[in-house]
Amino acid sequence: MVSGGCVGAEGEVDPEAAAAVAAERDVALAPAPARELVVGYALTSKKAKSFLQPKLRGLARKKGILFVAIDHKRPLSDQGPFDIVLHKLTGKGWQQLLEEYKETHPEVTVLDPPGAIAHLLDRQSMLQEVSELDLTDRYGKVRVPKQLFVNTDPLSIPAAVTRAGLSLPLVAKPLVAKSHELSLAYDPTSLTKLEPPLVLQEFVNHGGVMFKVYIVGDAIRVVRRFSLPNVDEGDISNNAGVFRFPRVSCAAASADDADLDPCVAELPPRPLLEILARELRRRLGLRLFNIDMIRQHGTRDRFYVIDMNYFPGYGKMPGYEHVFTDFLLSLSQKEYKRRPSYSSGEW
Repeated sequence: MVSGGCVGAEGEVDPEAAAAVAAERDVALAPAPARELVVGYALTSKKAKSFLQPKLRGLARKKGILFVAIDHKRPLSDQGPFDIVLHKLTGKGWQQLLEEYKETHPEVTVLDPPGAIAHLLDRQSMLQEVSELDLTDRYGKVRVPKQLFVNTDPLSIPAAVTRAGLSLPLVAKPLVAKSHELSLAYDPTSLTKLEPPLVLQEFVNHGGVMFKVYIVGDAIRVVRRFSLPNVDEGDISNNAGVFRFPRVSCAAASADDADLDPCVAELPPRPLLEILARELRRRLGLRLFNIDMIRQHGTRDRFYVIDMNYFPGYGKMPGYEHVFTDFLLSLSQKEYKRRPSYSSGEW
């Protein structure tokens, strides 16, 4: 049995250990579950800190879920045992470790398959499934903005934009989705100052509000974030150059409590989001991702998906610890092979 609040038992030294112990003090008095659900995690230190907050650790322990740090430089079979492997690492070495582990432990759930994750790491392919979906029903229409992949001499970008029929201004995003920096280019000259490879996306006025749709298995949560303001003809004619925006939709820019125009702040219809999430889960083969959506300004039912991310910042989602632990427990309903408890030392 694992003692309450012993962070070291989870395989890492956590600077927030004291806070975690305090959060789990009452949990230690609760009866221990018959068997722990062991979740091995392979995350960067930054991601682990933002995700494995004391409130998540405490609730997980109460529900019989044990988070165990994975050393991605060692074979997984030498660690564990794991019921679930939760990861956000890339590279052939890590992918090979996962594949070897799945061959010998097919009963283990991997969140999510590396090949499926790769689809969201490249903005050239990221929105392809949405564009092919062409979702339209009585609750609204979901599209993607017109966009162009650019990997050429910057001086040739204006001509490429003209051939593709894109209209200024354009949002420029790095090809690799790990970077959240974006730029706004108002005129052809500014396009020549961009740094390929990148994706150019037509800017759609949306009232300065973005909807971040978090997907955790079958669960859907939506929050509002402030975004880029509308652009009018005067802005286009009076602005020149490249305007850079490091992180547009950070948590500090939450718009959930702001006094907004109801036409701008109204969340996308729930049935529409359920259809979109269900189709993307099926097409992408992913269970942990988020969708960045905007509503075209002046409309009520015309939406655009402008970005997607694998394993986003769930720690910024209100109540994420309940949603995530419920999701992990739902996976545990599968018939896992009988094996010794991790904390008993029998493995």
